Amino acid sequence: MKRFSVLHGRAARYGAAMALVAQALVPLHPAVAQEPSKPIRLLVPFAPGGSQDIIGRYLASQLATRLSTPMIVENKSGAGGVIAADAVVKAPADGSTLLLATGGAISIAPHLMPKLPYLAQQDLVPVAMVADTPMVIAVRAQSSLRSLAELLKTAKAEPGKLAYASTGTGTVSHLTGELLAQGAGVKLTHVPYRGAAPAVIDLISGNVDAIVTSAASIEPMVLSGKARVLGTFTKEPLHNLPGTPTVEQATGLSGLAIPVWVGVMVSAKTPKAVVARLAEETLKVCQLPETRKRLQDAGADVNCSGSQGFGQLIAEDSQRWAGVVKHGNIKSE
Repeated sequence: MKRFSVLHGRAARYGAAMALVAQALVPLHPAVAQEPSKPIRLLVPFAPGGSQDIIGRYLASQLATRLSTPMIVENKSGAGGVIAADAVVKAPADGSTLLLATGGAISIAPHLMPKLPYLAQQDLVPVAMVADTPMVIAVRAQSSLRSLAELLKTAKAEPGKLAYASTGTGTVSHLTGELLAQGAGVKLTHVPYRGAAPAVIDLISGNVDAIVTSAASIEPMVLSGKARVLGTFTKEPLHNLPGTPTVEQATGLSGLAIPVWVGVMVSAKTPKAVVARLAEETLKVCQLPETRKRLQDAGADVNCSGSQGFGQLIAEDSQRWAGVVKHGNIKSE
């Protein structure tokens, strides 16, 4: 009887150990399995060819290898990213549908669209942040405004006289310009365009006094001597714009270092283990030396952050834009 008890105890412990091993061998979830399975869709809320699209396609190619799972990039543009975000919220919450998220649909739209089909910070969860697409304020080369301080001085002396172009009403471009005006206590006339290209053309033509846009969209004009950047909405000066101060340095104002983030989000109903695995692999891709070069070529800076840090940044971003929208009484078109 005693020998049987010992053998029985050993068998029980062996069985329990084998059960743990078996659990460890089971993939976290079909969508992030080690072997090829159901394809993962990455929804990019912009048309093909832009910075975010390039970032999304690079990220998808890297994750497909790391997850041993086919990845499909779908460009689902419209409504400032809301259409793509809503599609992710409504998709099966199994990690097979990811959103290449930006602030437009997550931290701006909730304050501009009262009938948003989802609750941005409840229906979606952050996986990881991968990039920042820095914003700048620029003028054409022939402008009499030689510095940002001079621009703001003129705007204060003649409220509403100076006009700045943005990439559209309610975009981060528009709200960043409004944040600068509110912080400096001046009135700038906002002129919205459908994207950066027509806005830059009108800037160079002298139809608007300034533009608030991404560094990537104005850099070709700077390099060709047709535009000058007066300041960057970043914490540190940009390496590709040597000698250009940050907006905070140029004005002495605080709160004007604006992260224009790009990251991955999924449905909030996605199992935590799946989110953790996706976050782990996305951060590994973000930290690759190749990633820095590929993102810089797309006009972005590498900015890696896990789920927690990314979530905190989104909350801060949302609070910032809520204040700007309310103070400026800004309405969506």
